[in-house]
Amino acid sequence: MSSSTSLDAIFRPRSVAVIGASRRQQTIGYEILHNLIGYAFTGPVYPVNPGSDVVHSIRAAASIEDIEGPVDLAVIVVPRDHVLGVVEACARKGVRGIVTITAGFKEVDEQGAELEAKVVDVLERNGMRMVGPNCMGVINTEPDVRLNATFAAEMPERGNVGIVSQSGALGEAILADAQQSGIGVAMFVSMGNKADISGNDLLEYWEDNDDIQVILMYLESFGNPSKFTRYARKVTRKKPVITVKAGRTAAGARAASSHTGSIVGLDIASSSLLEQCGVLRVSSMEEMFVQASALASQPVAAGDRIAVVTNAGGPGILCTDALVGRGLTLAELSEDTKAAMRAALPPEASVVNPVDMIASADATHYRAVLEAVKADPGVDGIIAIFVSPIMIDAFEVARAIADASTGEKPVLSVFMGKRRSDEGIQKLRESSVPIYRFPEEAASGMSALVRYRQLRDRPHGESRSFEVDRDRAAAAIAAARSSGRLDLSSFEVGEILAAYGFPVAPARQAGSLAEAIAAAQELGYPVVVKVDSESISHKSDVGGVRVDLRNADEVGAAYREITDAVKDQDPDAGVLVQRLIRGGREVILGMARDGVFGPVLMFGLGGVFVEVMKDVAVRVHPLTDAGAHDMVRRVKGFPLLAGARGDKPVAIPLIEESLLRLSQLVADFEGELEELDLNPFIVTENPEDSFVVDARMRLRDADARDED
Repeated sequence: MSSSTSLDAIFRPRSVAVIGASRRQQTIGYEILHNLIGYAFTGPVYPVNPGSDVVHSIRAAASIEDIEGPVDLAVIVVPRDHVLGVVEACARKGVRGIVTITAGFKEVDEQGAELEAKVVDVLERNGMRMVGPNCMGVINTEPDVRLNATFAAEMPERGNVGIVSQSGALGEAILADAQQSGIGVAMFVSMGNKADISGNDLLEYWEDNDDIQVILMYLESFGNPSKFTRYARKVTRKKPVITVKAGRTAAGARAASSHTGSIVGLDIASSSLLEQCGVLRVSSMEEMFVQASALASQPVAAGDRIAVVTNAGGPGILCTDALVGRGLTLAELSEDTKAAMRAALPPEASVVNPVDMIASADATHYRAVLEAVKADPGVDGIIAIFVSPIMIDAFEVARAIADASTGEKPVLSVFMGKRRSDEGIQKLRESSVPIYRFPEEAASGMSALVRYRQLRDRPHGESRSFEVDRDRAAAAIAAARSSGRLDLSSFEVGEILAAYGFPVAPARQAGSLAEAIAAAQELGYPVVVKVDSESISHKSDVGGVRVDLRNADEVGAAYREITDAVKDQDPDAGVLVQRLIRGGREVILGMARDGVFGPVLMFGLGGVFVEVMKDVAVRVHPLTDAGAHDMVRRVKGFPLLAGARGDKPVAIPLIEESLLRLSQLVADFEGELEELDLNPFIVTENPEDSFVVDARMRLRDADARDED
């Protein structure tokens, strides 16, 4: 069944049965039936209640199989232990769509989970689709459907927004906030436990639905992240998707032995996946509706140069600060624009962006200034702020703003009028101009119009593959496995990196003082001496590193000091003698496995930048060339790599290639690798003088591999 019709039995049913319909007001069974009738569903509605002949003035059936006509959608509101039998009866009746409101399934206990699995089995065997259980229902405002199969108190206004809520409890608030924000709803779904239909199914279903221009999602989990990625990338090329993703705090971060693991264990993976898919993530429901009101009614901004037009200096400054804080630019107005404004405004007004027309500005002033600013080729979007004294007609100002909103540039409003303010607000809404109470909200709305265009239009890039020695790397992993170790030795890590073309600093293993001195002489002074032990992964923590050694005496002393320091942990430990790499910048490349998303790649500046500032960029594996390019430039410390204060830039193409090689390594051994760090990777202006100086790799335990 095509994605465009697979859920029609739920969203476009020709008939609906409410199983568990009730005659008692303020019960869910009553309210759902009441909403179906009150919202004027265009097909027949059948109450099902074995204990009542009539419900809500409609003759009731004892069971769904007693209904004479066909039933497309069944809304189930019966006790949990009766749900399975009802679903089986629906299958016999030929029902194709089910919304199960009833709670008490896998969200409660193991018995509920087993029952839910049995329900899903019936669905799959009979080609049925289900929303829920543990949800509040679905809505479709299409005029030829008019389906409100929820127990929500609000009757939604028709609009162009599709809304998904994983939380049934939040569904009521979401619908109320949408109405308060002036956002019209096309379809609404409370998914509940997502036993069958998930957010991924809805993205696919809504992709080519022209009635839905913006998709809002409240998510608590992704379900199948790879499926979400596939659908979201397609959908966001056509229409914006905004999500509130619960679970931002570090409370859920897992302990990790690597820098990459400890950082990725936070909420960064979710944000990275959403961004890679072109999804706008916001931190609150309030912000979601602020941004949705802009995206649902205004064209996206061609650039980030924004003009602010106001009659009050304070709000103009607040708006400016908020725009800049969100990474947007205050547009530089042309001299022609300024001249046009000077001709229309009193001398006391300021024609520098933000344009302050002063408190006496009326509709005539707004009209002239907005027309001039709108015509300026250096302006990509406009925020019009109106805070009126009592003598200014707010309606006429609203009309001037509304007239300026036609065209290809977005216009948002902050409207705080007094005289005829209600009429003015109504005029702006009728003209599809978003209205905000505060300048900071308008800045958030404008940032969404800019950010979505950036995400939509950016190239996804291509995957790259390099010639590597996979067998050599596999042998190193097998050696660690055969020894019963998850942490690879320095030698084994070096073998893997060399096999995948990473520039590894020349080094030699030494099991004695004499071998250490011989290795240093072979490599050439100065050198670094590090502990080489299968049981010690954090060398610095145990005093296992000595740097800038310039002769045999210093190497010998370093060998004795290191082996003595670690003898209690590993009496057989040797050392690794490595050529000292000077100059350049330290960066870190890494991978950690997220419990939901799988391998996640990280890049950042090394040293204090990763340890203290956590200045990193993260991408969910796999990585494209465009993704690698973006990762390197995403870190705040990128100017140091590009050549700040007259320094020469480092070999940035080498970093990007190394990230792609890392992605290939992870792809080839995805089932084996748990986490790894290349830190520091010292990069100079010349690729030939750039080397990975230290690295750690940890394998997955056998149980985790078997679960895949």
